Amino acid sequence: MPGTARAASSSSGVGRFPGVTFSNGDATPERETPPKEKEAARQEGGCQRFLRRLCPCCCRPKGSSYDITPTTPTTTTDNGTGNGTGNGTGNATMDGLEKEEEKPAPLPEPAQPQTGDKEMEELQLEVRSVDLLSTKSGQNRTEHNTDKFHGDDLIVRRGQTFQIEIDLSRPYCDNTDKLLLELKTGPLPLVSKGTHVIIPMVEELEDECWEAKIVERHGNKVKLSVNSPTDAPIGRYSLVVATRCPKSESVTMHDLKMDIYMLFNPWCEEDTVYMDNDEEREEYVLNDTGRIYYGTEKQIGARTWNFGQFDKDILHACLYILENSDVKPSGRGDAVNVVRVISAMINSPDDMGVLEGNWSGNYVGGTSPTAWSGSVDILRKYYQGGGMPVKYGQCWVFSGVTTTVLRCLGIPARSVTNFQSAHDTDVSLTTDVYFDENMEPIPHLNSDSVWNFHVWNDCWMARPDLPPGMGGWQAVDSTPQETSQGTFRCGPASVTAIRTGQVYLKHDTPFVFAEVNSDKIYWQRNLDGTFSQIHSEKKAVGHFISTKAVGSDKREDITHLYKHTEGSEEERIAVETASRFGTKPYAYSSPIAEDVQVEVKLDGEGPRMGNDAQLNIVVTNLSSQPRSTNLHSQVAVMYYTGVLKGTVKKDKLPVELMPNEVKTINWVLPFQHYQDQLVDQAALMLTVSGRVTETKQVVASQTTFRLRTPDIDIKPEGDAVVGKQMSAKITFTNPLPSTLRNVVLRVEGLGLRDLHPITIGDVGRHATVTVTEHFIPSQPGTRKLVAALDCKQLSQVHGVADIQVKDC
Repeated sequence: MPGTARAASSSSGVGRFPGVTFSNGDATPERETPPKEKEAARQEGGCQRFLRRLCPCCCRPKGSSYDITPTTPTTTTDNGTGNGTGNGTGNATMDGLEKEEEKPAPLPEPAQPQTGDKEMEELQLEVRSVDLLSTKSGQNRTEHNTDKFHGDDLIVRRGQTFQIEIDLSRPYCDNTDKLLLELKTGPLPLVSKGTHVIIPMVEELEDECWEAKIVERHGNKVKLSVNSPTDAPIGRYSLVVATRCPKSESVTMHDLKMDIYMLFNPWCEEDTVYMDNDEEREEYVLNDTGRIYYGTEKQIGARTWNFGQFDKDILHACLYILENSDVKPSGRGDAVNVVRVISAMINSPDDMGVLEGNWSGNYVGGTSPTAWSGSVDILRKYYQGGGMPVKYGQCWVFSGVTTTVLRCLGIPARSVTNFQSAHDTDVSLTTDVYFDENMEPIPHLNSDSVWNFHVWNDCWMARPDLPPGMGGWQAVDSTPQETSQGTFRCGPASVTAIRTGQVYLKHDTPFVFAEVNSDKIYWQRNLDGTFSQIHSEKKAVGHFISTKAVGSDKREDITHLYKHTEGSEEERIAVETASRFGTKPYAYSSPIAEDVQVEVKLDGEGPRMGNDAQLNIVVTNLSSQPRSTNLHSQVAVMYYTGVLKGTVKKDKLPVELMPNEVKTINWVLPFQHYQDQLVDQAALMLTVSGRVTETKQVVASQTTFRLRTPDIDIKPEGDAVVGKQMSAKITFTNPLPSTLRNVVLRVEGLGLRDLHPITIGDVGRHATVTVTEHFIPSQPGTRKLVAALDCKQLSQVHGVADIQVKDC
């Protein structure tokens, strides 16, 4: 696809954490090559230069009258089909700093051979055709675990041999003939950068290098086994095959028009993304559907997401993202570099990335974030639209697309949801709440927030750039929140480093640490303008960190990977270790004793949309003395990011406690109070605060909860057979005592049907709508049909059905 070239982002920006040095992995530019030398070098292929040095009399420099038959490799502009030998125009200026590092020495004039001689023509060795053996069911694709990808391109994984077959003009002779392969990637391939590869023929293959060996011969055909190193740059490579016959003193070059696609290899022990568990590889690389969690810690919701990393155009779209980025082809062999650039390119603010974020509630001109149910349509729109950001995304959409891209490129990845996720804006590693002298919040100081939930990604890799033991799962976040080295990106940050509080390790570990394990500290302004710490919540953030379990649709709690058990000595040590590297290291110098606790509890699954919301406020006196307090309760509608839309209800609750008494207060929010106030996630925040009369202790608690929405019911009908039409009944009931306007149902399923919007129109109060969807399955196996409701008044309504499709 054509794209607009852009300047690389500066790596010298202050970034998210001042004082921490980062490396972006860019190569040091070589000296500027004179234009004439550069043009000569460009027109002469690497194989031709190699053979000319090998035998000057056979390979004369361009411009002589010596009659040879080379085909000069040409640079082809990528038209988006993935069949050209170029890498697209999006990188036109990216590798402009990479120059040829040497000038070929002048060679003596060789003797002029005679042409037209019949015997000489018989001796000449030419390539008639090259078969990449790239069918989906063939040896290459199955052995490289790329047989699920759409189409018949040769898609291989680095560090593993693959086979190609060459049809020659006559049988190959070991004693006299020479065969050489040349691979190129990027707009300006260089041998010194590993982007221009000359592959020699060898007797025996060895590991860790580019090489090829003849493994079969049938008449004029030879089959080669080609090996690649485990640190080879991933991406799209063009192939040229060169042959030479000394007796005929001629060289021919065959420029193959099909590309070879190289990916990371989690099956190869020497690759940094190697994962040794078969079931985990199946889940985190090959599974094209998954679950993303949302809601609140007490009401965890789940939705099915179609990652679709093997679908049509998706591989080309993922490589197009890399080509539009500021990472040079020579840097695409480093998984850390690739993950970091993907984190930046999935969002759009500073690099025209894939998705434009929108948290306003107004999605005119695009798609509501809650209406997406997969990554395929998003990536296709970006690829086919020439790199224009797709509208709109929020955190789970950014995460879903990131999972797709990483899995497509061969990096094990999963979407991860953190409930009560802190957003630390000042690198204090605390979540700070400021009050004035009268205990009123100070809005301009309360920039930190706690999101109901936040979705990011884990990816799996070794970290040779970090101390031993820091490999494994790495946190990476594509949602644009804070800049890192001047660009909106986050990670990869070692989850082990986060757990132990080693926030001085790159990349962006302090930010992720604060999301999952910062304390919420309450500050009150003194009369002299200074602030004193009046209360702290040590268990306020980082709850029920969730991801889809391996091999099932169950939720797996991975909180223990990100933090020690709350309140344990190990967890407190990690918090205090991390805080020493923040901007408020003194926050833990004056701990405050507490003997009154406040907690908010939900009954069952919590309140449902359309009904009154009922919660319980539990106040506990841990002392042997009476305690009294006035609790101030305030509930506000809240975006899931922690931004409050407005207050819905306020109350003042006097509480008298006997020694060691536990008192439960029933709290009710009528439907009429919130029915016209809700935003996308139907979430509210209840804040309870007060001061104990006897001890002047400040008690405070903030609890978020959502109003549960109904599921869409999907019931398949008829036999599910590839190529045979079947149907499914899709049913939805409006839970509100008011009419839903302009309802659209979006249905899709990988291997079942492409995304299909169904216009429903208005749905009356408590009304039930049933539609029948007809489709023809195209892939066998267990497939998932997903439906999502697109309606401004009601969000996060979706459903899924498993359909077992038989082969025809």
